Amino acid sequence: MEHSKDAVADRLTAEVVAKVAHAPSPRVRETLQALVRHLHAFVRDVQPTESEWAAAIDFLTRTGQICTDRRQEFILLSDTLGVSMLVDQINHGRGGATTETTVLGPFYVASPPDIPAGGDIAKGLPGEALFVEGVVSSEGGAPLADAVVDVWQSDDQGRYDLQFDDPSVFFLRGRLRTDDKGRFSFWSIMPQSYPIPTDGPVGALLASAGRHAYRPAHVHFRIAAPGHHDLVTHVFVRGDKYLDSDVVFGVKESLIADFERRDRTVPLAGAPIDRPHRYLRYDFAVARAAGDALAAG
Repeated sequence: MEHSKDAVADRLTAEVVAKVAHAPSPRVRETLQALVRHLHAFVRDVQPTESEWAAAIDFLTRTGQICTDRRQEFILLSDTLGVSMLVDQINHGRGGATTETTVLGPFYVASPPDIPAGGDIAKGLPGEALFVEGVVSSEGGAPLADAVVDVWQSDDQGRYDLQFDDPSVFFLRGRLRTDDKGRFSFWSIMPQSYPIPTDGPVGALLASAGRHAYRPAHVHFRIAAPGHHDLVTHVFVRGDKYLDSDVVFGVKESLIADFERRDRTVPLAGAPIDRPHRYLRYDFAVARAAGDALAAG
């Protein structure tokens, strides 16, 4: 009887796979057939009851319902299951010549406020003053002028602006451009470790798995330059207690940096800084796009 059940299940899976065999797009066909095979294998492995399957559908329904233009619960779900980092590894597992990537996260804004060189993204918020600077270069070492550098981070309580109700409020984020030597700089405050939002389905899932919801302190960067792949990454604060247990699995050793305590800094550009502050120098190398790499070769 058990073998008979397996044969029926095999026939069902084969029938569903066959239904999409003539999809016009080869990629759609490949993706849907793999989805059916793996999903059917998962169901046969777990053997959910009908009420459990209904609960799973309800979970996904509620995950979609809580999403807004300021909250993306499906990204949280992907992040906390490690899928976002797996996709990152598949697409950006270059290593060596360029800065390593990590997850975009749910708090990115596509058009942040423009910030001048040396500008302050904290806009008077309380916290320990942080000065950040660096150089953006191509993977061969040539500095990239006029590269777009988007930055965003949490406040000193671990909160992002998108977690507040007022859609007009933006803080601790901005868009800079590198100078003719590839340099950028800005003022901020020290980021703090924080829990991802736990008041929705993903938070309930973490609790049911006995997992904490915390990310180590970091500053986000997204860098774009003509002829190069966009770079999405973070720089993490060395010594943070959550570096080894990031809820979204996003930490890479090369992205951990010292946020030094200083009384004086001579920046790469501009006047000396003669007051107590934290200091981060981090240089980024971005990968040439395929066509550009061939032209360079």
